[in-house]
This record gives sequence, structure tokens and C-alpha cells, in this order.
Amino acid sequence: MLLFQDEARFGRIHEGQRRCWAPFPQRPHAARQVVRQYLYAVAAVSPLDGRLCGLILPWMDAQTMAIFLRVTARTFAAEHCVMFLDRAGWHTATTLRVPRSMTLCPLPARSPELNPVESLWKHVRENYFGQKVIDSLQEVEARLCKAFQALAKQPEVVKSLCGYGWIQAISTGSPPSDSPKTQQEAPPTPNPGKLSL
Repeated sequence: MLLFQDEARFGRIHEGQRRCWAPFPQRPHAARQVVRQYLYAVAAVSPLDGRLCGLILPWMDAQTMAIFLRVTARTFAAEHCVMFLDRAGWHTATTLRVPRSMTLCPLPARSPELNPVESLWKHVRENYFGQKVIDSLQEVEARLCKAFQALAKQPEVVKSLCGYGWIQAISTGSPPSDSPKTQQEAPPTPNPGKLSL
């Protein structure tokens, strides 16, 4: 089972109004952050079939990452999981306990564009959070639960978000459908009766 894993912070940021510097006589107002509360959403996605495993955690460290890996191993218990992930400190910690049914493979450093779970986070932010005022962490948690539950019931949506062409290519051994043709077409055979310039 090919999996990609990532985590993202979701939370409350209260944006009130405050004064800021501007040319005289203008008096613009700028947003300020008064509240900073957040939770971590952690997901492992199979981009080939759209299945996912997600958890909401209060913080991230090697211990909570180990909990997530155990839950993921149970979710995909019938198969050995090869999980690609970034190089966050809790992914590379020596104290991280990895289940036997799982192999962790680090993605290249500073390359979030290779991790398809980033597209999932963008979808969750746009469709479940947007520009809404959130009054409590319980509401953040409820929105994340709603997003995970909806996506678990819609594997085709997850596949469309996370099924990058290069992932399809390496899993099937064929070139991605959006890549240029690898073989050039043979030039047309000239007609011996006509001279072509």
C-alpha cells in the first residue's frame, strides 16, 4: 500500500482592527492576531484508491506520531504500508516507534509540492473553514471531523486531489497521461512517384 502522510495546523485566529502606519492624512486599519489556538490534523492518503486515515491531535511529537502510525497500520491492516512523509522532527526522531507493517520513506527536504496531502489540506481549508469566524477549538475540531468523515465517504474526490500523475506513473510503470509522448512518431514515408522538398 502506497501512502503519503502530512500534518497541518487548523485553529482560531482572531482578527480585530488596529492602527498602522500610513501616509498622512490616511487612517487605515490592519488586522491583528489576538487569539492563537490550534489543533493538528494528521492524514495518511492512498492516492491510488482514495482511502485515507486521519486523526486530530492536540500537538505533534514522536509520541503522538507513533499513535498515528499505529492507527494507520490498523486501518490498512491487510497490507504492508510504504509511507512517504516530510522530514519533520517527529518523523525522524530516534524515539519514534514504527509498526512492523510499515516502512517510512522521507521525501526530499523542502519540497512540499511532492506531497499530495498538501492538496487535501487546501481542499479542507477552502471547503470547511473558508473566511468564517470560529469561536472555539471545539468548533475547529467539529469542522475537521466533518471534513475527514466526508472525504472518507468520497474516495474519488481524494483520488482527484491526491492522485498526481507521477504517482500513477511510478505505481503502474507507465508514463503519466499528462506527460509528452516518449516515443516520436515515425515520419511519413515519402511517395516514390513524387519529389518532396
